[in-house]
Amino acid sequence: MNKKLEALKKEYEDTPIPKDLDKVVQKAIKPKRKKPRRPNPKWVIGLAAAVLTFMVSINTSPTFAKNLSTIPVVGPIIEVLTVMEIQVDEDNYDADIKVPQVNNLEDKELENSLNQKYLDESQQLYETFSKRMEDMEEKGEGHLSVDSDYEVVTDDELIFSIKQIVVETEASSYTTVTYDTIDKQKQIMLTLPILFKNDQYIDTISENIKEQMINRMKKDPNKIYWVGNSGIEELPDDELFDHIDVNQSFYINNDHKLVIAFDEYDVAPGYMGAVEFVIPTEKISNDLAGDKYIK
Repeated sequence: MNKKLEALKKEYEDTPIPKDLDKVVQKAIKPKRKKPRRPNPKWVIGLAAAVLTFMVSINTSPTFAKNLSTIPVVGPIIEVLTVMEIQVDEDNYDADIKVPQVNNLEDKELENSLNQKYLDESQQLYETFSKRMEDMEEKGEGHLSVDSDYEVVTDDELIFSIKQIVVETEASSYTTVTYDTIDKQKQIMLTLPILFKNDQYIDTISENIKEQMINRMKKDPNKIYWVGNSGIEELPDDELFDHIDVNQSFYINNDHKLVIAFDEYDVAPGYMGAVEFVIPTEKISNDLAGDKYIK
């Protein structure tokens, strides 16, 4: 094992266990039904079995291996590792829920808050899946699956953005995508209100997104967005995209451009998937609070 792997292994072993971990694990491994054929969810707990999980992850997870190979050499080093994986595989019901853990933030309060959030969200996702699975089994019908994963989308000397993806499938699939973006130097979580002078950015960005939607549809007839004046069949006004939320999902990409993200079905038919729009900086330059983050 080389020095980098040894250092990461030691850090894994020294990482404090989240305060609610025991409660979450005990609740998850408690049998949900009396049927002996159902296997308990397999909780692969990195914190409770540091060496085993560390070695298994390196050998079996391309994402894990990629994270090790792309750790930045400049700026504060932030790592994201799979600290826990919840797996269920039974007949028509399956789940694969990966729980990320962020390491090496200087602000430990921010780090612990993020990691607790990821743990809580994963627990809720599993509990919702388990309840729906029991209800469907009682009716003797259906197929259900849930998959969650994560990806680091930006990591440079200033910005760190992590993407979480959840795909839930029943009669059809539904994808939700969320982002957390951190100023690595100031050790703060970035939000849209932080990036802009006032809430005028809502209208500015929304109008640009509408223009992009219409232009994309003109160039490609296979693309459809729910936007007014698009030339597609009319929809009720309350089903058309009007404006982004104050805290719309977003991230800052490697070119330091603002990217606005929507979940599947938010602004387009399901076959379009989760969609994104890169906002030209010149369109929002007058609204920005500064030029540190967005170039």
